[in-house]
Amino acid sequence: MNHPSVSIVIPAYNESTRIRPLLSELTDSDLEFIFVCDGTDDTADIIQDYKKIHPDLSIRCLTFPHRLGKGGGVRAGFTVASGPLVGFMDADNSTKVSELVRLSRRIGDHDGVIGSRHLPGQVLQRKQPLFRRIQSRIFNGLIRLLFGLPFYDTQCGAKIFKKQALDAVLPHLRSTGFEFDVELLWQLSRKGYSLIEVPVIWNDTLDSRLRLSDTLSMLVTLFRIRFHLLS
Repeated sequence: MNHPSVSIVIPAYNESTRIRPLLSELTDSDLEFIFVCDGTDDTADIIQDYKKIHPDLSIRCLTFPHRLGKGGGVRAGFTVASGPLVGFMDADNSTKVSELVRLSRRIGDHDGVIGSRHLPGQVLQRKQPLFRRIQSRIFNGLIRLLFGLPFYDTQCGAKIFKKQALDAVLPHLRSTGFEFDVELLWQLSRKGYSLIEVPVIWNDTLDSRLRLSDTLSMLVTLFRIRFHLLS
């Protein structure tokens, strides 16, 4: 397939125990799936084996010998995406491929659409633990204050953008960690691109890699980005 309708980037750091349910959902030959593997387990081998037995699907597996970080992995996938629409999702399958497809159909005249777990109409098939929900709301409040972004959920793993908008901001992105989503949305907003937020169907996997220390690190990095202290 030479011209996919949507390219979906999936950072997959040591995801060998969680990747198979996601792979089983890759059934649409009109989509391009770009996995970015930068871990030490056999995630890339599992993906390559699945690709071999499904030659009708457009699956790419980028491998790196060093850790890129969530943001670094997404950026690496963006650079090779070939669809006019480019999105990313989490490898834990908390938001399914079908949700990315639905978001792509909502983009219309906008330049990007992001999924939200906090808007009316969302469906949470399994909620996050209470502490994680409180942590998420505090983080989002600080982000709204610091960056002036109007969104209720910057961290949901379901986002789709027009490639031309991404190409305009990619050279200006600096973050490589979990805070990547915020910087991306901020840079797009600063350049005047139109972004909308829509509710999604979402399912907590109960084994999130994000820890409180990661959230604190994200805030420090975002503070440095906001005030141009990160080179």
